[in-house]
Amino acid sequence: MSWHVTIARTCTRYMPRARAMDLIPGIPNEIALECLIRLPVDQFSKAASVCKKWNGEIMLPEFRRLRKVSGLTRTVLAMVQSMVATVKKPEGDTVLFSTQVYRLSVCDPENGSWYDLPPIPELIDGLPRFCRIVGVGSDLVVIGGCDPDTWRVMDSVFVYNFISGSWRRGADMPGQQRSFFGCASDSDRMIVVAGGHDDEKNAMKSALSYDVVKDEWITLPDMVMERDECKVVFHKGKFHVIGGYPTWAQGHFENDAEVFDTATWQWRLEDDFLSVINTSPHSCIEGDDGRLYMCRGGDVAVKEDPTWQKLAGLPAGITSVAYLTACQGKLILVGRGQLDELYSIYALDLDLDLDVESDGKVKKWTKVETSDEYSGHVQYGCCLEI
Repeated sequence: MSWHVTIARTCTRYMPRARAMDLIPGIPNEIALECLIRLPVDQFSKAASVCKKWNGEIMLPEFRRLRKVSGLTRTVLAMVQSMVATVKKPEGDTVLFSTQVYRLSVCDPENGSWYDLPPIPELIDGLPRFCRIVGVGSDLVVIGGCDPDTWRVMDSVFVYNFISGSWRRGADMPGQQRSFFGCASDSDRMIVVAGGHDDEKNAMKSALSYDVVKDEWITLPDMVMERDECKVVFHKGKFHVIGGYPTWAQGHFENDAEVFDTATWQWRLEDDFLSVINTSPHSCIEGDDGRLYMCRGGDVAVKEDPTWQKLAGLPAGITSVAYLTACQGKLILVGRGQLDELYSIYALDLDLDLDVESDGKVKKWTKVETSDEYSGHVQYGCCLEI
């Protein structure tokens, strides 16, 4: 029997005789709290059901902050990933392929485990197509997308809490219909949604902010330019809206960015931010080291202000990149070859002694072993520290 189960049973057995203030009978609360923060993440929902005192303590924002200060949090990857189906051909061969049904898969890089989150109660048949997900503290927020059956644009917000292991409905995204927008969070409580296009395919310059804790939306000032299919990144303490294109350009991506200044409550335009024109910014992310990374052509580049430099080529045989992120000092890439049906996952160690490809030294990608179940297409993803 694991030690945390023993603690839970002991607490339940003796709780009637314990003082009202005790987290664990007979143990000072400071020590009891040290025990609780060391529970495995997947046991928090069970621990919260032991008693009201435990539930109240575990759900406090200070509980997660204490875990983080104590070095007990870990980063997981959450992805909007398609289900994989098996089809048997007439000649007897078995073929695997990505379906059009998407769910939320989670990867724990620390132990290499994969699992699915429980489906959203209102969307048990699959996630909205092209929805966005954002990690905010211990919450995973699912925003917008299109109904997979009717293609109706949705403004819904759903929040999954990793501590309680449950879903809740958030306040709907306000304003006109919005698709293919960019969004990001400050990893604490705020999300910024920007750009995209409306129901008539007109690119948008409007932006919104969502406070996950208050469950409130705020309208931000309009950006300088319309930005359909832009990417939002929280970089150097500010929200950056990168690339995208105006209505008239229809897929011809701009290479500039806009930065929101909370002090002046205005957007600031940064020209030539990507250095190259007509490149989708969907893979642009901030690494653990505070630098920006993105895929450009057949390479991965790093932004060494003010220029971009080649970091490494793509993994051998990879021609299409679905997703790029940074986690625990590594870049994680999901991609496939031109003739592949399923996707593969690769990791690149960001060795500080070899910042860029030079002097004949080449950074090496390592293929991450993944079961076929988690080899489907990845539409969107994010990291959370839980």
